[in-house]
Amino acid sequence: MEKLAILETSPLFVSLHPEELDMLAELSQERQLAAGEVIFNEGDVGDSLYVIVRGEVEVIRKGNEGKARIIAALKEGEFFGEMSLIDKEYRSATCRTRTEAELLRLTNENLHSFARVYKNGFTLVVINIARVLSLRLRETSEKLAQAMRD
Repeated sequence: MEKLAILETSPLFVSLHPEELDMLAELSQERQLAAGEVIFNEGDVGDSLYVIVRGEVEVIRKGNEGKARIIAALKEGEFFGEMSLIDKEYRSATCRTRTEAELLRLTNENLHSFARVYKNGFTLVVINIARVLSLRLRETSEKLAQAMRD
C-alpha cells in the first residue's frame, strides 16, 4: 500500500505540503479487515481516525427503539472517527466494513506529534475536518427536511 498516494487524495489532507504528508504517512498504521468486521462500536472511547484506502465502511447508529440503522456508507479516500478526536466524547456510532477493506489509522497521539512539528499543517487538517463535518451536517439537514415534507 502506498500510504502517501492515499493521503494525497483524501479530503482530510487537502492543501498540505509534501513533507507534511510524508510525516503523516510515516505516523499512520495500516489495517487490513475482512467484510463485516467491526472497527469500533458506538460508546467506545475514541482515540483515532481512519482513512479508507480500499473497500467500503458503513456507519451504524442505534435508534430510540434500539434497532441499528445504517446512516452512511463511506468509500475510498473518505475518513471517519474524527469526531471523538475533536470533542473528546465516546464514539457516536458503530463503524464496520461492508467489504474487505484496507484502512490507515491515525491516533490522537500521532496527530499531536504532527502538530508539534507542523502547526500550520495541523491547523489545515482541523479546518478540513470542519469542512467535511459541515458538509455532512448539511446533507443530514436536507434529509431531515425531505423526511418532514414526505
